[in-house]
Amino acid sequence: MSFVHPSRRALLLAGGLVPLAGREASATAPKSAKEHYDHAARLAGDDPILRNLVRALTPGGTPRPVQPPEPLKIFDNVAVVSIGTVSATALLTSEGVILIDALGSPDDAEKVIVPQLRSLGVDPSKIKYVVCAHGHSDHFGGARYLAGRYKARVMMSPADWDLLATDSPPDAPVRDLDIADGQRLTLGDTTITFHHTPGHTSGTISPIFPVRWKGRRHTAMLLGGLNPPRATADKRVQLSSTLAFAARMRRAGVDVELNNHGQADQGLVRMEELRAGAAKNPFVIGRGRAQRFMDVMAAMLRGRIATDQEAAAK
Repeated sequence: MSFVHPSRRALLLAGGLVPLAGREASATAPKSAKEHYDHAARLAGDDPILRNLVRALTPGGTPRPVQPPEPLKIFDNVAVVSIGTVSATALLTSEGVILIDALGSPDDAEKVIVPQLRSLGVDPSKIKYVVCAHGHSDHFGGARYLAGRYKARVMMSPADWDLLATDSPPDAPVRDLDIADGQRLTLGDTTITFHHTPGHTSGTISPIFPVRWKGRRHTAMLLGGLNPPRATADKRVQLSSTLAFAARMRRAGVDVELNNHGQADQGLVRMEELRAGAAKNPFVIGRGRAQRFMDVMAAMLRGRIATDQEAAAK
């Protein structure tokens, strides 16, 4: 296992303190919330993943009720276990498992994560790290159980460790490893890179990592926090994070989009398509669509900011 820490410039970029080049920085933004939302809809077109993202980020939208899916290996080296409203993603390496998120409670860990991983042929005792994408209970709830039972190390950003220390929520894990922006974690044959994407919480983490499908390599991202926060200033932070992360995705060649809330990005539907024998892996969306996903998200965030401003002006 090894860690690599980022440069000062990477930290500044993540915080939106270095101007971004490209179309996101130079484009003239529409002025009204409706124009932003309409722009997002045009970007989404008839793409079901992007249309679902627009619905998920529309003010007042409510998720459609779903049945928890059966566990599934969505790549040769990636397994997903889920309670429907939130999922945990297991990255399977030659030296053990990196688990991204831990569902909502110790009970979820014991009765969902552990048996569902076993049903896929994955030994839960091989979980070496539990990465909490952010400090909300539906992402860290099972971490303390997994740390206690399997001696897994629990990782979270310093800001969200601090959030847990302040709020003292039930079932919070004991503070363990901090995640730095741009940090790389290598376990066996796999290296995962963590990026700070604040907004949803002040310490939200979004990783980029290699995946394999039928032996062919792809590069995946998993957006650690999707729903916009309440405060307008925090929405601005999330917009800055979205633009910075999109640039990092582009440099990394990301062609796979994953999310810990599979209702928001059609992820649960795509699991069933794959289970039914889809000719192509529906999580491999290509580099262009991965960038368009982030463009749609940025447009919706601009709309949410404009909605706040319009409400304040009344």
